[in-house]
This record gives sequence, structure tokens and C-alpha cells, in this order.
Amino acid sequence: MSVSLSYKYYQPRKLEIIDTTLREGSQTSLLHDHYKYFFSTADKIEIVRALILFGVKFIELFAPNVSPQEAADFAAIKEARDELVVQSGYAFLLAHVRCHPADVEAAVNAGADGLNMYMGTSEVSRSYNHGQGLDEISRRSLKLIEEVRRNYPDLILRFSGEDAFRTDEDDLFSVYDGIAGSVARFGTPDTVGVATPGAVVRRIRLLRERYPNVDLEGHFHDDRGYALINSMESLRAGVRYVQTTLLGIGERSGITSMTALLFNLFVDKQYEYLDGYHLRGSYPINVLMADKLRKLVPSKEPVSLTNRTHAAGVHQKAMINSASTYEANPLDQFGVTESEILLGPLSGWNVIHYFLKEILGFDIDENTARAITSSFKKQVYNIPFGESPTALLINIAEHEFGLRLINVPEQFRGMIEQNLTEASKTAEVGEVTHASGVILRSKR
Repeated sequence: MSVSLSYKYYQPRKLEIIDTTLREGSQTSLLHDHYKYFFSTADKIEIVRALILFGVKFIELFAPNVSPQEAADFAAIKEARDELVVQSGYAFLLAHVRCHPADVEAAVNAGADGLNMYMGTSEVSRSYNHGQGLDEISRRSLKLIEEVRRNYPDLILRFSGEDAFRTDEDDLFSVYDGIAGSVARFGTPDTVGVATPGAVVRRIRLLRERYPNVDLEGHFHDDRGYALINSMESLRAGVRYVQTTLLGIGERSGITSMTALLFNLFVDKQYEYLDGYHLRGSYPINVLMADKLRKLVPSKEPVSLTNRTHAAGVHQKAMINSASTYEANPLDQFGVTESEILLGPLSGWNVIHYFLKEILGFDIDENTARAITSSFKKQVYNIPFGESPTALLINIAEHEFGLRLINVPEQFRGMIEQNLTEASKTAEVGEVTHASGVILRSKR
């Protein structure tokens, strides 16, 4: 199967994710937190395979001439991609390249399916980055793009004016006008995260009107916390391609999270954007990424177990009766099929009674549960760092109150409508939990 034929006959979906975890995401400071600094070749192959199986068709990598290791990794990723063609259909590898012949040559020689070309267009970039004026940017970009198009007509070409949202509209148009007939997409990168939702809508609509035959691509940084909403608004204004990363990692505060974007489109009933994406794989792929970063799935990531974790006693009581009381969103559709209750100083007697009786099988009545809860709340604030409140609770039940287990016949064990189990003992492969919590597996 040739690259040219694959792309020539590929029909783009209403939303095409361009995953840039292995380019933009590799710039995250989170890698430095654990002295890891970079993704290994094995990491990259595993991430790419997961992305392709998830349904991502466009994956952005560094230009191979960034380093010898990046060149070797590009070849390894391409080989892994090719092995999945029959199973998952084609996925295109795009090289993030400067408007520079050396970058282009390295990407072409490595077998890239497309070039994501860029050059800074804002006044700041022109003054302090490459030092070229608008006329020189236009001349240089057009010359190189026309040469690439002439020599490699099957390559997918995108051009982005880096720092587009700090570039005056007329300045951006002066560069884009000359190359509109030679590229498949124009990028609109909010490189330093200054754009507001209103500014995004206005800019995208202007570009959509001016270049009706060129697809648009969004790349939004989260410096102001607007990356997700800016991506959502850009789609509604006419963008087809959105750059994302797993967990939203990237330079500084990162960019749009892939699963957060898809989740919010689902919640908003924008189902036409979800074609071809394996939504139930969202949480597993987030856990995969978190594992590579040696951390938990972030608490601010919508598709996470944290988004179904409860510590307050009032909430926990209601969760035993119905998870919908404090969980309004359909996270089960995105692979989060459990809820977590954290036993701690805020827990009420209801969940403690439920845990001790229904899960651990102690012979306990409600009055005893209240008394145990009172003792637990007095002692839990003084437990040493790293010790589990669950262990403290069990110790109180057994040694202070002398509770004994109910003798349940074997055939009736485990027959519980809502099964809470100690998270620290029942975590499955890839499941991120807290040692002080319990998991609530409820029928939804």
C-alpha cells in the first residue's frame, strides 16, 4: 500500500486529531520531574500503536535531523506503523519542520507522509527568533513549498504562521495568500496561549472565508486555561484538524488533551465529530501516558478515575445508593467504569458501616458503626505519613470493638449489588488508585 494512494483516497472526517504527544508532548517539564527527560524508543512505539488503535490517523513527530536518536526513532515508529496498516488502516506520520531545506530533506529521506512546516510570523518572532521580515518570510516560504510540491507531489503539506494569534491579521494574510494553492492545511497556532474563545472564533471565520479550499488546523496552548474551550470553538467556527496530546502535556502548561476534547464533544452531543475514535479506550490510553510520565492521571483530566472519586461523607452515602447523585457525566463510555471512595477523616458512618459489613464481612450493627466512626475520626488525623486510613479503621474494628467476621457460606460470598473493595488490594493492571481508598463498582 503506497502512501500516495492512501492519502489520495482518504476521506477526512469532520474532526481529525493530529496527535503531537511525541513532538509537543516531549517538551513537557513533567519528564524532568522524575529525571526521565525523554521518551524511549519503546515508549514511543507503544504510544503510537495505542494512538493508531484508538483511531488517530495523523501523528506528528520531530524532524529527524533534531538528533540522531530522533532519526532512529522515526524509522522505528514508521516500521511499527506499517505493521498496523492491515489491522487499523493507514495512519500518516507528519514531520514538524522549519521552513528550511535541511529539515525538509531529513523528513523526506526518513519517509514522512507529510510536512508540518512553520515559520514565526508575529512581530516578536520576527524580531527575536529568526529575524526575517514579512516579505522575506513570504518569499522564502513560497520558494521552498513550491519546490517541495514540485519534487514530492504526494506529500501532505501544512504551513503555520507560528504565534499566529499575536500576528496581525493583514500580516498573516500577506504570507498565507501566496501559498494557499500549494498546501493542504493552514495552521493557526496559539503558540503562547494568549487567544480567547472569542478571538479564536473571529480569526477562524476570517481564515475560512478567505481560504475556502484550504483546511484549517488548530493548536492551542493552555497558558490561560483556554486550550480546551478554544479547540471546541475552533471546530464550530470551521477547523477540521486539531492538534492534541495525551493528558494535554506540552511546553509550559501544555495544549489540548485529546480525550478531554472528545469527551466534551460527546457530552455536548456533537457526535458527528467522534466518527472512528475508540472512545472506550480513552481512560486506558490516559493511564498508559501517565505511566510513561511516572505519575497518576492528573486530577484535572476529565477522563480519569479522579473524576469519580469521593471523600465527603454526604457524597459517599449517596454514592452507595446511586452513583448518579454526584456523577453526572457518562464517563463509562470513555472507559472509566468504576468510582472510588476514599476512607478518611471526612467519611461518614454510612460508608464505614457498609465497608465493614458488606465488604469485609464483619458482624456489625448501625450503632456500633457510629461508635467506630467516632473513634476513627479522632485518630485518623494523627496517623503517620504513608499509612492507610483503611488499615486504621480495621484495627479499630478488630481491637477496640472486638468485631468478628460473619461466617458466610461459600456460595453466597461476593454476591453484593455494589461491590466496594480495598483499592490497595484490588488494583488491576493499569488502574490508578489510592492506597487509602475503596473502589465502588456499581451497576450503571
